[in-house]
Amino acid sequence: MFKPLWSMVLCVLLHSAVNAQERYGIIPYPQQLVPQQGEFVITANTKLVAPAMFRNEAAQLQALITQGIGRVLPVAAKGSIVFRQDNQLEGEEDYKLNISTTQVLISAKTATGAFRAVETIRQLMPPSIEGVKTGKQTKISIPAADITDHPVYAWRGMHLDVSRHFFSVSYLKKFIDLLALYKMNKLHLHLTDDQGWRIEIKKYPLLTQQGAWREFNNQDSICMEKAKTNPDMEMDKSHIIHRNGKTLYGGFYTQVQMKDVIAYAAARHIEIIPEIDMPGHMMAAINAYPYLSCTGGTSWGKFFTTPICPCKETTFTFAEDVFTEIAALFPSQYIHLGADEVEKSSWKTFPGCEEVMKANNLQTVEELQSYFVKRMEKFFNSKGKKLIGWDEILEGGISPTAVLMYWRSWVPDAPIKAAKNGNYVIMTPGNPLYFDGIPDRNSVSNVYHFEPVPKALTADEAKYIIGAQANIWTEWIPNEKRADFMFMPRMTALAEVLWTHRSDYDGYLQRLNTQYKRLDRLNVHYRMPDLEGFTEDNVFVDKTVLNIAKPMADMTIRYTTDGTAPNVHSAEFPANYIIPGTVSIKLAGFSPSGNRSDIYTLNYRKQSYFKPVDVSGLQQGLRLDYYYGEYKSVTKLKEKADSVIHVHNAIMPDSLGHGGQSFGAKITGYIDVPSTAIYSFFLTADDGANLYIENEKVIDNDGWHAPLQKSGQIALQKGLHPFEIKFVEGGGGYTLKLEYRVNGGKIQPIPDEWLQSVK
Repeated sequence: MFKPLWSMVLCVLLHSAVNAQERYGIIPYPQQLVPQQGEFVITANTKLVAPAMFRNEAAQLQALITQGIGRVLPVAAKGSIVFRQDNQLEGEEDYKLNISTTQVLISAKTATGAFRAVETIRQLMPPSIEGVKTGKQTKISIPAADITDHPVYAWRGMHLDVSRHFFSVSYLKKFIDLLALYKMNKLHLHLTDDQGWRIEIKKYPLLTQQGAWREFNNQDSICMEKAKTNPDMEMDKSHIIHRNGKTLYGGFYTQVQMKDVIAYAAARHIEIIPEIDMPGHMMAAINAYPYLSCTGGTSWGKFFTTPICPCKETTFTFAEDVFTEIAALFPSQYIHLGADEVEKSSWKTFPGCEEVMKANNLQTVEELQSYFVKRMEKFFNSKGKKLIGWDEILEGGISPTAVLMYWRSWVPDAPIKAAKNGNYVIMTPGNPLYFDGIPDRNSVSNVYHFEPVPKALTADEAKYIIGAQANIWTEWIPNEKRADFMFMPRMTALAEVLWTHRSDYDGYLQRLNTQYKRLDRLNVHYRMPDLEGFTEDNVFVDKTVLNIAKPMADMTIRYTTDGTAPNVHSAEFPANYIIPGTVSIKLAGFSPSGNRSDIYTLNYRKQSYFKPVDVSGLQQGLRLDYYYGEYKSVTKLKEKADSVIHVHNAIMPDSLGHGGQSFGAKITGYIDVPSTAIYSFFLTADDGANLYIENEKVIDNDGWHAPLQKSGQIALQKGLHPFEIKFVEGGGGYTLKLEYRVNGGKIQPIPDEWLQSVK
C-alpha cells in the first residue's frame, strides 16, 4: 500500500529520535546536546592532558578507561583527551564536552564540573567497562557530540537511614558511586534513632557499646515473616551477633571508618550531611544514659518515644559534646538536627520545664522545642555549621537562618511559609519521595513528574527552594539487596528532575532501558520494569489466553502454579498461555545477570457477566460518607457517617484532609459501563481502600500503608452496576485513585459520566 511522504518522514524522524536516545542514553539528560557524526575511539595510544587542578578527575577517568582497555593512558603536554579550565562558565558544576572523531575536550570552571563531565563520558562508554578493575578490550568508543550542561537545583540528594537497619561501609561506597553516576551531590545519613546509634562518640562510649545493638524488634519480625515468601526480605546475617546468651542485631561506624567514607564521597564531589536526631527519636541514647530524659528513662508514648529533656543543662552538655565530635568529623557545612515527631508529654509534667518556660517567656511545649532547636543552632553556628531540621521546626517559631527539610505532605503550606520567611527549603515530601514506600508501576512516573517548587510561591520566593532529596527509611528494608530494589531506578527519575528539570518522560524511559545493562554489571539489584497485561485478581468467562510482553528484550519470564516463588530454575512462561481454569500463577522476570523483578501473583476464577440493574432518578457523581476517627481497616467503618457530600469521581476532595488526622470514607453509587466486557480496575491508596462492584470485592488494598496500587477484574454487561469504595487514612498525607482498562487497552481514569448516584 502506498504511504504518503509525510508518513514516511514522520517514521524516519521517530526512528531517529529513538536511535538518539539509545546513542546518548544519559541520565540526567544534558541541558544541551548536539549530536555529531562518528565517534571518538580510546586505545592504549591515546594521550591525556590534565592540569593539576583536575588531577583527581583525570584519575577517575583513567580508572574508567582501565576498566575497559586495562591500561592507564599516558599523560602528556599534548593529547586527544584534554581537561581545560574555563572561567567563562558560571556555576561550580557547569561543564562542556566537545567530542569529535579526533578529540575529547572537557571544559569546566572547577574540579566539580570536571567530575560531572567525567560521569557523562562514563555513561557514553559501553556498559562492558563496568564491574571489572582491569579490562581486556582493545578500544572504547564514545559517540561524538557537543554538550553544554549545568544543574537547575543545587541540592540533589538521597537520604539513607542506617539506624533501623544497618548497612556496611562497602554498601555506603556503592551507594555513593550510584549517586555520582547520576550527578546527585548530597548524601544525608540518618545515623541515630530509637532503634540504634550508629556513629562512634568517643566521650560517650555506651552510645555504641549498648545503643548500637538490640534484640530483634517488631520491625525485624515483620521482615522475617515476609522473607518466607520473598527472599529479598531476609535479615542481613552479617549484622547479627551473639553476646551474653542473647542474639543481637546492629553495628556502628567508627570515626576512622566514617572518615574513609567521607573521603570516598569527597573524591566524587558528594557532600555527606550527618543527622543526629534530637530531641525525639533518642531511645537508643537514653537507654545508655537515662539522665537525658526528664523522667530518667524512656518508653513508648501514644505515638513516639520519650525525648531528651530540654530543661536540664546536662542535656545540653551531652548534645554539645556529641555535636563537637560530629562537627569535627564531618566537613559538610550542614548538620541535621532532626527535631521531628517529638512526644512532648513528659515536658508538660516536669517541674524543671515549667521553670525554663517561665524564665524564657515560653507559652507552649512547641515553643520549648523551638527554644531547644534555636539554642542548638547557635552552637552549630559556633562550629561553622548550618542547622537543618525537619519541617516541625516551624512550630513554635523558626530562626531566620535554619534550613527546613519539608516532608509532611499533609502540611502543604510548610514550605511556602518557610520560603516566604526567607528560610532555605529542601523538598522531601513523603509522596512521592519516600522511597521506603513499596514501588509499583506508577512510582517512577510519579517521581519524574514531581515539581519541587510549590505553585503558591513567586519567582523570587522560589529561589529559596534549593532542591530536593528522596528518603529511604529502613524499618522494612533489612538488607542491601532490598535497599537497591527500593531506590533504583526511582533515583534516576529524581536525578533528571533536579539536574535537567525538563519533562521528556518517554525519552527518559528509552534512556533508562539503556542503563539496565550498566546496573547489572555494577551488581545493582534494581526493580525491573513491570510486567503488564494482567491484574492481580482476574476473571474469565470463556477460554482465556494470557500473553505477556517482555519490557526488556533479554528478560526471561518464569512461573509456578504450586504457590512457591519462581526462581531462575522455574519453568519459562510460554507465549499464548491458556488459562487452565481456576488457578493461582506466580510470575517473575529475570535478567541475564540473575536480577529478579517483582513476584506477581495472578489469581484466576470463572465468572458469568453481571447483569445491569434498572435504577431511575440518578444524578451524575457519587455520594461520599465521611467518618472522623482512626480506622485500621475498611471493614471497621461505623454505620453512621459524620458528614455526607457529593463528589464527581472516586477522588477525595482536598477539603477533607482533616489536618493530617486519621479518617475513613465510603464512596457509593453506580458505574454505567458502555459495553459488555471484562473490566480491569486499578486502585491506588494511601492508606487502605477496597473496591466493590455488584457487592463483589474486586480489589483488596486494605490496611495502613504508603501509596500502593492493587488491581482486579469483574465481568459486566453493558449498563448500571452498584459501585462502592471504602477508604481509610491513618494520618498524614493520603492518596486515592481509581483507573480502569478494558480489552487490553490503555489504563486511564474512569470518566465522570460513568458514575451516578441517587439524587
